[in-house]
Amino acid sequence: MSMVPTDVPMTSSLCRETIRRLTGRYPFLTEEILTTTAYGRPVQVMTLGQGERQVLYTAAHHANEWITATLLLKFAEDLAQAFAGRDRLYGVEARNILNAATIHLVPMVNPDGVDLVTGDIEVGTLEYEAARTMADNYPQIPFPDGWKANLLGVDLNLQYPAAWLQAREIKFSQGYRQPGPRDYVGRAPLNQRETIALARYTEGVDPTLILAYHTQGQQIYWQFQDYEVPGARELGEEFARLSGYTLADPAYSSSFAGYKDWFIQYFRRPGYTIEAGSGVNPLPIDQFDQIYRDNLGILVTAALGLLE
Repeated sequence: MSMVPTDVPMTSSLCRETIRRLTGRYPFLTEEILTTTAYGRPVQVMTLGQGERQVLYTAAHHANEWITATLLLKFAEDLAQAFAGRDRLYGVEARNILNAATIHLVPMVNPDGVDLVTGDIEVGTLEYEAARTMADNYPQIPFPDGWKANLLGVDLNLQYPAAWLQAREIKFSQGYRQPGPRDYVGRAPLNQRETIALARYTEGVDPTLILAYHTQGQQIYWQFQDYEVPGARELGEEFARLSGYTLADPAYSSSFAGYKDWFIQYFRRPGYTIEAGSGVNPLPIDQFDQIYRDNLGILVTAALGLLE
């Protein structure tokens, strides 16, 4: 029986409990806390494997994209279970995956925001009312379903020092000049606990590749400005083939200051933003099985790279 619930929204407390159960059952699956948020929730990372190839997968930078956290947790469970049972995952011997790669998973970058969208923060609490006050400045955005930011009103995927000033100019011109549900870049890049911790952890891991999971649109973004990253397009094309998603260029207004953008600029290595699923965020949980089927090949292949 699965320890990862795939039929209910993934809250931060459920994420913590799921990680506790997984690491309890599989001692080779380890966990650490990267930071705690402004409201005290931990941002956790799980690691498994002992291979030379370091890869780092993140999810739920955006609050109403919590279904991506479930995706990474389920992948961790299935890979750990296959390894323990000397079995295969996506047709590949699990031991071969974990001998080739060390996989780092940050399933919920934004636990505060996730709890607002999933209803785990009760109406009338200080957290809820603070968010609703910020949301009142943006009446066109549904509350709380349209909330992407952390609970300080900063969009965490607009926090990275990769043309951050350009992102600021664009978002300010669109009216996102103060903390709110989405698209506020903050007062400076990397000034939120979550993004500071993730950037530091990324630098410490020094990964060969990163995946940043978002929803929705069934698209894969692989470029940042004119940076040439050897092999990035070819691997992206393989991801597209495996998933049925489209390898695409993001809209100009969304082309700056993201985690993937910073990784490509800073490391000059392949980084991908994957927009899983389709519809309106937050995607319903009944899309999960299809999202998982579509993305399992990406998750396995990213760990192994393109084999000659």
